[in-house]
Amino acid sequence: MTKIFETPLYPYARHPDQDAAAPPRHKVVILGAGPVGLAAAIDLAQRGVPVVVLDENDRVSSGSRAICFAKRTLEILDRLGCGDVAVNTGVTWNKGRVFFDERDIFEFNLLPEDGHNRPAFINLQQYYLEQFLVERVQALAAEGKPVEIRGRNRVEAIGRHSDHVRLEIETPEGPYELHADWLIACDGANSPTRRMMGLDFVGRVFEDNFLIADVVMKADFPTERWFWFDPPFNRGQSALLHRQPDNVWRIDLQLGWDIDREAEKHPDRVIPRLKAMLGEDVAFGLEWVSIYTFQCRRMEKFRHGRVLFAGDAAHQVSPFGARGANSGLQDTDNLCWKLALVLDGRAPEDLLDSYDWERVYGADENIMNSTRATEFITPKSEISRVFRDAVLDLASQHDFARPLVNSGRLSVPCIYDDGPLNSDDCAGLPARTRPGAPLPDAPLADGWLLGALGQGFSLLAIDTDCSDAAQRFGVDVLTLNAQDNPLLAERYLGTQSGAVYLVRPDHHVAARWPDYDAAAVETALRRATCAHGGLNV
Repeated sequence: MTKIFETPLYPYARHPDQDAAAPPRHKVVILGAGPVGLAAAIDLAQRGVPVVVLDENDRVSSGSRAICFAKRTLEILDRLGCGDVAVNTGVTWNKGRVFFDERDIFEFNLLPEDGHNRPAFINLQQYYLEQFLVERVQALAAEGKPVEIRGRNRVEAIGRHSDHVRLEIETPEGPYELHADWLIACDGANSPTRRMMGLDFVGRVFEDNFLIADVVMKADFPTERWFWFDPPFNRGQSALLHRQPDNVWRIDLQLGWDIDREAEKHPDRVIPRLKAMLGEDVAFGLEWVSIYTFQCRRMEKFRHGRVLFAGDAAHQVSPFGARGANSGLQDTDNLCWKLALVLDGRAPEDLLDSYDWERVYGADENIMNSTRATEFITPKSEISRVFRDAVLDLASQHDFARPLVNSGRLSVPCIYDDGPLNSDDCAGLPARTRPGAPLPDAPLADGWLLGALGQGFSLLAIDTDCSDAAQRFGVDVLTLNAQDNPLLAERYLGTQSGAVYLVRPDHHVAARWPDYDAAAVETALRRATCAHGGLNV
């Protein structure tokens, strides 16, 4: 691990831009080489959009940080070319278990149905994911794709103009200036971009403190998410246990609000807490220790002219539920195809307003779930605690009470119901694949449904014919037979004998019909690209 932390993966090198007589201008500049910024760079580069990533660092982040990556994120990583290496390196899990005091009260399965290529979750240290993403950027650059990362390039000032953004950048060899047609700020929770632009978050900051300890040990705990309410080793508080690769275990311990944060990170405080949990005889070592508080906040808008915010720079949630990094990659998955269409002149800038609408909608959903989890985990009054404990007691014996237990509603993709790019729905098709919803995967004779779709708009034709659509609309067409594929029929046909789905580049449904109607497809495509004359929001 130390080698990964200490090795510069994108070391500083002087660039010709620093010697240019006038500020060079780039199509897209991304600030921040964390998972969100790197994902955006890969997505854009794969679409042929020139992109420059600037980061004041030159290596992956220290400490495991985000570790739980959801099925939706893995499907996005597949499209970025990093899915296999992430899954093969990570620890796969679908199940979780909830404890109350000394009792094991119930378990749950996050992916109870068959027929999916990816699991519900993997656990993978953030530094590994960053390494894989950096290597993917470098591989694309070696193939001639227009993408680069500049390490130790710190942006000191931002100037916004009607047709570009001006950046003043500091390097080890002095300052220089760049202009960008579009700027994507992926520079984290303490976003310097947000600060320089005088923007702030709205929402709540919770006072409770939680200790993160990454512990190296050999243990025979199953590969599950274990969450404790009021355990004997941390009375009146909560605890969480996750397995990671390399015999690393993530342990979160609730500490309360009135603590000395620096003192609580000292090994003399941390080790006794861990021994109380694991047992005096368990041998372990500390890899990383941190203290965090819950924050459930977002920017009021994610688009400010030619500056677009994504990931923690735009929104923050508590880590229970794994909604931080996962929602950040959903941001870039939503944004990049839209920006590519705008830059290519195939869609108006209004399309980028749909990024703001849809991802603010997603952030509000995450904040709602995160806030509810926080209030259940850390009740703020005696009556709230009595209610929570009663729910936990009932859940140990009765199935009806288990959905009320909230140890963190784990990340699922957002459904953009009533989204501005959706077309009207039709009856008889399954609710789970309605307009605005992400496509569920399904097995095919020679692979998987999601892997068979292209990176642009697609028409998915099931037991129906739309053979002229590819030439007529310039979209990919995937024709499938569901007669011998009951999972495909269940997820996509419902009570209809056939169906046609218009699928966005981010694999959300834009429209669907029981049969092919060329005029309806054209109208839906125009709406999904804002070619109808602007957003009605």
